[in-house]
Amino acid sequence: MFAFIKKALTGTPWPSPAHAEVTFDDHELVHTTTSGTTATIPWADLTRVQIVTTNAGPFACDLFWRLTANGTEHTIASEAHGTDLLLERLQALPGFNNEAVIEAMGSTHHATFEVWARS
Repeated sequence: MFAFIKKALTGTPWPSPAHAEVTFDDHELVHTTTSGTTATIPWADLTRVQIVTTNAGPFACDLFWRLTANGTEHTIASEAHGTDLLLERLQALPGFNNEAVIEAMGSTHHATFEVWARS
């Protein structure tokens, strides 16, 4: 939205995760990064969901989903295609903390918000 300001101030285009994508079905989530690599996370293996915020906004993505499965952390930029639907899917997890999501969305500094953990 503010790409023209970023370009005017720095002469560089807005960094966008335009090619990053999240897709999922009832069994698994697939995250394709901007470099083209993919990670598959079976829902059954998911153990923790966090939101990580930075102070990089508004000219760069400053909110990331961190999903942990089988001891491996997967970080997904909030601007990746499909994250709006991802939030809806994650909210279906038992005990999902919507208040932590609201708090994270208002954060303008480096912080981590746990929104769900397998009990």
